[in-house]
Amino acid sequence: MGGFLSELGKNLAERWMSLLVLPGALYLAVAAAARTLGHAHPFDLPHLTQQITTWASHPAASTVGGQVVLLAAILAAAAATGLAAQALGSLSEWLCLAADWPAWPAPLRRLAAKQTTRRRDRWNNAARAWHRHREQDAQALAHGQRADPAPRQAAERAMTRIAPEEPSRPTWSGDRLNAVAVRLERDHHLDLATLWPHLWLVLPEETRTQITLARQNLTRAATLTAWALLYLPLTAWWWPAALITATLTLTGWARTRTATDTYALLLEATTRLHTRDLADRLGLNPTGPLLVLTPETGDNLGLTPSGPLTPETGDALTHHLTPNPPPPRTG
Repeated sequence: MGGFLSELGKNLAERWMSLLVLPGALYLAVAAAARTLGHAHPFDLPHLTQQITTWASHPAASTVGGQVVLLAAILAAAAATGLAAQALGSLSEWLCLAADWPAWPAPLRRLAAKQTTRRRDRWNNAARAWHRHREQDAQALAHGQRADPAPRQAAERAMTRIAPEEPSRPTWSGDRLNAVAVRLERDHHLDLATLWPHLWLVLPEETRTQITLARQNLTRAATLTAWALLYLPLTAWWWPAALITATLTLTGWARTRTATDTYALLLEATTRLHTRDLADRLGLNPTGPLLVLTPETGDNLGLTPSGPLTPETGDALTHHLTPNPPPPRTG
């Protein structure tokens, strides 16, 4: 038990240092350099070195007690800055995924509605072009000819750059996650929000680890965008901070899209692969399991699903897992 607690404490300390203290300390260092250098001499390293030497020679920093207090203050400030970045990262993720945008405050809701309508119009135009190319290619194939696939593929890329399915959220990342629920409902009549908590409990440990890691990568990407917001005010003192802000913004944007796409792929693949397992556990497999035997020896290889996941199974699962509404009050 002591070894477990010791290892747990070590892991927590490592995460505290890597996620909060080190990025916060870097931010404090950049802020101090920005305040010292200013706009006039943004890269005057001798002046910065001289100022650091002056701070180091201060009487408060020359004693052991003063150094301990100074170190504790720096660690506390760095941790507080890291916590602020984590909070801003949660806000950034909330805005980026926009899962509940119709419930946002009125000004944000109106902006989100306009952006969603604009994206939906663009997507519908691109989707019509893609379907037109598909029909033309199918007609050419019916006449024994093979059309050049490049225009069809270009039209498909133009459509998916906007959203994989018809947009219902103001952002690409939000629509990418929502596309998983849309496809599962369309193909298998599955309500992902209802199904997922139950499916999670029957997933293999390795699968859950991969999904958890993908979700953490999405959170870290959103936090990187939050750091860009924290560096932005430093431009009032030091114009190179604008370059840091732009770099963090672009990197955070790219990583958020990549992490969202990976997370969505894992969610959809996991649901399609393991929903039959949940249906079997609940006794909702309408066709039942199939006993598999080797053709040579007749050895039993175990029970395996007898067919693909059907819409009937999806309807049964959704109905079974959806809680019944409370009864009406009497009297």
